[in-house]
Amino acid sequence: MERKTAPATWWLLTSLYTTQYLGLGFLVVALVAILRDHGASLDQLGLIYMLGLVWPLKFLWAPLMDKVRFGRWGHYRVWLLLTQGGLAVTLAAMGRFDVVGDFWTVYLLGLAVAVLSASQDIAVDGLACRLLTPADRGFGNGIQVAGNLFGNMLGGGIVLLTYPLLGWQGSMLTLAAGTLVSLGQLLWYHEPSWASVPTAGANLLRCAVAFWTRQGGRLWLLLVLLYPVGSSLAYALIVPILVDAGWGMDRIGLAVNVLGSLAGMAAALATGWILPRLGRRRGMILAALLQIPGIGAIALPVFGMTDDVTVTVAVGLYFLFYNPAATVLATLMMDHASPERPATDYTVQYSLNMLFAMAAMSVAATLAGQIGYGGVLGSAVVAALLAAMLSLRYRPLPEAETAGATARPVQAATVGNLP
Repeated sequence: MERKTAPATWWLLTSLYTTQYLGLGFLVVALVAILRDHGASLDQLGLIYMLGLVWPLKFLWAPLMDKVRFGRWGHYRVWLLLTQGGLAVTLAAMGRFDVVGDFWTVYLLGLAVAVLSASQDIAVDGLACRLLTPADRGFGNGIQVAGNLFGNMLGGGIVLLTYPLLGWQGSMLTLAAGTLVSLGQLLWYHEPSWASVPTAGANLLRCAVAFWTRQGGRLWLLLVLLYPVGSSLAYALIVPILVDAGWGMDRIGLAVNVLGSLAGMAAALATGWILPRLGRRRGMILAALLQIPGIGAIALPVFGMTDDVTVTVAVGLYFLFYNPAATVLATLMMDHASPERPATDYTVQYSLNMLFAMAAMSVAATLAGQIGYGGVLGSAVVAALLAAMLSLRYRPLPEAETAGATARPVQAATVGNLP
């Protein structure tokens, strides 16, 4: 019989996936603007952007979080309590220092926020892999993508807009208070008692080799690496184009971080809802094809149409057509995660995907100087077409394609719901 995910589970996952991005979104978006407004150097701003590199490296300690358990207190629940509490304390502590005069102290605390948020993500992904049935993973990953966008919008957009009123300390305390919402939920949450399953331990190399050498692993690896390249190339063009056109950071933030994020949230949730009805394979192919018109929409600002209405439409279409692909890919990553080491398997896939996405964004800046914005956009379309062609060869795991029916046998015996 199919398990139904309890409403409290959805609220907990929504909260965790949102609050994990509050501090990080603030650091890589709002803090850059605040420091620049105070006359910080470009070298300092570059250091802030480097904080985002922590997330692709989280696979290094994911096996440890799968291995270390805490008995009756809960496996992933305790990790979440530690990381969520650490985030709240660290964000509050940052507010006690001067953002310019104590830059290095603020920076080191920001690094702690990046590490803690990445670790929280490992734990919540591991918990979600075990809690959600194949039928519920589509909507669960829709919540993940939408929650990340919402957290980024709140931390990187809304808090920045209220910064003149709240000031530095008030903004940091606001972020800490928002993070405490999830901590309160976790205090009342009782993680199911998972049955013992064999584990490969905390050897990262062994885990990675075992994962990618499974049947169909090489094709899946290519898809994980190639799927985000086209959209990442296109996304890297948006801000430089608007800056060249004379847009201020406030207008860019509203169009990209707020309105774009809202469109992406709607697309992610809709994709998560329809994916079980559509099926994994058809969903993946359609999502890959949808990336192409989303990338094509960026042609409007690329070729000089940079008025408010046109840019808002172009950015909205990009987010609307990209986030179905992000949701489907995250769902399939969860399908491929084993019950023995769900956090590690999911994180290894996610980290590789994110590394290639970030690499594509970096390459876009270099390519733009050589072949222009139009040439980079054309390359993005080609990459998206290759991803779509590759997705035609993909065959989902049998138990996932029937999504709905039942979870994998070992999971069905070990997974419970929130009370």
